[in-house]
Amino acid sequence: MRLTKQTNYAVRMLMYCAANNDQLSRIPEIAKAYGVSELFLFKILQPLNKAGLVETVRGRNGGVRLGRPAEKITLFDVVKVTEDSFAMAECFEDDGDVECPLIDSCGLNSALRKALNAFFDVLSEYTIDDLVKARPQINFLLGIDDLQPRRVAAAPAA
Repeated sequence: MRLTKQTNYAVRMLMYCAANNDQLSRIPEIAKAYGVSELFLFKILQPLNKAGLVETVRGRNGGVRLGRPAEKITLFDVVKVTEDSFAMAECFEDDGDVECPLIDSCGLNSALRKALNAFFDVLSEYTIDDLVKARPQINFLLGIDDLQPRRVAAAPAA
């Protein structure tokens, strides 16, 4: 299984916001830190915002911040919002268009489903906070230490 580029950068965006938790993060700053386009990050921002993983603050001094504490956002939370499909084989898909005589009695489907559930269980064990704490120099590496402090609007309730 391979996660999409959207999921990869969604996790990175959340890590940036967690590392910069005392400030609002701006998409241009995040894009520069990771060397990706702002437009790409704006597209990722929409499902994250809709799921409550981030909040956006509009206006001249606006930006992005986590929608809940980093220790409450699991990798599974991010993956389920950013990935379109977890079909590991065509028999996983629910469109009923599979032409396999073993569809109702094949062990492959149950083995893959068990593997997928184990994958989800592991992702549920790790939070954005875990990833940020694993890199003590994350603020330096992302260039956050060089940014000018900005006032932050009221933080979300935990």
